[in-house]
Amino acid sequence: MWDNPRLANAAANALYVLSLALIVYAGTRVLFESPVFLLKRIVVDSELQHVARSEIVNALQGRVKGTFFTVDLEAVRALFEGIPWVRRAELRRGWPDRLEVRIEEHVVLARWGQRREPQLVNTQGELFRGRSDAPLPVFSGPAGSEGEVARRYASFRDVLAPLALEPRQVLLSSRLAWQLRLSNGLTVQLGRDSDRDRVDERLARLVSAYAQTLGKSRHRLDYVDLRYPNGFALRAPEAAKLEPRKTARKRA
Repeated sequence: MWDNPRLANAAANALYVLSLALIVYAGTRVLFESPVFLLKRIVVDSELQHVARSEIVNALQGRVKGTFFTVDLEAVRALFEGIPWVRRAELRRGWPDRLEVRIEEHVVLARWGQRREPQLVNTQGELFRGRSDAPLPVFSGPAGSEGEVARRYASFRDVLAPLALEPRQVLLSSRLAWQLRLSNGLTVQLGRDSDRDRVDERLARLVSAYAQTLGKSRHRLDYVDLRYPNGFALRAPEAAKLEPRKTARKRA
């Protein structure tokens, strides 16, 4: 091969290119890992209501590795999104030694479950960790149903708006039956959806008949069952004491 000038020149050129590439690679590694470009600041460009600076420091301290060039943005984003009340974090590099972060906090809608430290539900119907002292409605249902419960809560609230009542508790049972507890203390048993009769329609019938039925009751009502096809059943504690064997029933 060395007797062939063309091949010899080609081999020499290839070695030259390889050597140049190795030099560029080594120089790039030295540049990228230089202490000059170590990250010195993380700038949070968001107004935060629930996330404290101390929580960010505790979550990131000692865990952010690399320089301006080599830092793993996805790993740092995951650290931010592991902080309670952080729904989403967007990161970008800021020349020459900082990270710039925009944080989207959860907007709380309700509590989930009745445990000592219940999770919260945001307005997208997503569960998240966090604490809130606000008076929130309580949702409950099978695992994975929080999005559907949040969606139905909004629907139930709209249906009840003419009565100036709101759902304070929304329960979806394991058999997919719905139950509400309203702001006036009334428990509403809605039952399950069917092809012919959806729970929203049952609740709407109650609202339309409320003024002429529940609204005229002389007794405080604590329970209404809407699972009847042509009416609903009521329970009044005071009336039950007087007539323990009778259940008041109204037709819608």
